Amino acid sequence: MTISFENQVAIVTGAGNGLGKSHALELAKRGAKVVVNDFGGARDGSGGSSAAAQQGGKEIEQAGGQAIAHGANVADMAQVQDMVTTTLDKWGRIDVLINNAGILRDKSFAKMAMDDFKAVFDVHVMGTVNCTKAVWETMQSQNYGRIMMTTSSSGLYGNFGQTNYGAAKMAVIGFMNTLVLEGAKHDIRVNALAPTAGTRMTEDLLPPDIYSMLTTESVTAGALTLCHEDAPNRMILCAGVGGYSCARIVETQGVFLPAQDQSPETVEANFSSITDPARQQELENGAKQGEKFLKLAMAHVKASQ
Repeated sequence: MTISFENQVAIVTGAGNGLGKSHALELAKRGAKVVVNDFGGARDGSGGSSAAAQQGGKEIEQAGGQAIAHGANVADMAQVQDMVTTTLDKWGRIDVLINNAGILRDKSFAKMAMDDFKAVFDVHVMGTVNCTKAVWETMQSQNYGRIMMTTSSSGLYGNFGQTNYGAAKMAVIGFMNTLVLEGAKHDIRVNALAPTAGTRMTEDLLPPDIYSMLTTESVTAGALTLCHEDAPNRMILCAGVGGYSCARIVETQGVFLPAQDQSPETVEANFSSITDPARQQELENGAKQGEKFLKLAMAHVKASQ
């Protein structure tokens, strides 16, 4: 089956360079009308110019596609709303949102200024929230939408010097998990991509021979599988250097401790059972954890009678 985006409208943030540009060009190649968004700032978010967005839009049009270039700062809701309004005025719908825009301000936590923590959160978290909020009502009314978050192994597993970036990248997973539940009845599917690619965000962090293997195209192949009509829902897809995997948040079955045994000493003594992965599973929503614990308690009561 050929994955097509004919007659669809896609917004890609941070699309002036790197992964965002790769995503935008491939969407256009496969028939989508694309909004190329880029604030045009430096890697740390400073500055700003619409030149990168304009260039990306020009490349799409020169290849025979349709594009809008927009320089909205995703951390500014008014600018994001203008981008969405412009898109709807021109094309009447929005089918795909790829939240890709990001900045880096890496330092160890001890040396990090709180302004650097907040700046990264404003772009990665609030930028994602702003763009998603701005398209959500449209996707609900048309009973269709595909939204992609961009997470990171730094958020899923941690990375030295990236407390701000890692925390932000894990935050969008929590955002995704609830949007999946709220969007289901309107066929709004929400997924996350954890990419590894050679971009300006990573070019001075890796040896040249390794950097050359980290193509944006291999990551974009994964991104588009999360955004088309038959896309999965609530998947964290990891992609890079031609490798693809799925990350999951799972919870062990755990144990029940009666009231007289609920001490830190007893909890510690039961760690081997608490952490036993044999029956671990993904939970559909937060209430499922409480439901599981109640079932364990009820089973204990029944066994005691």
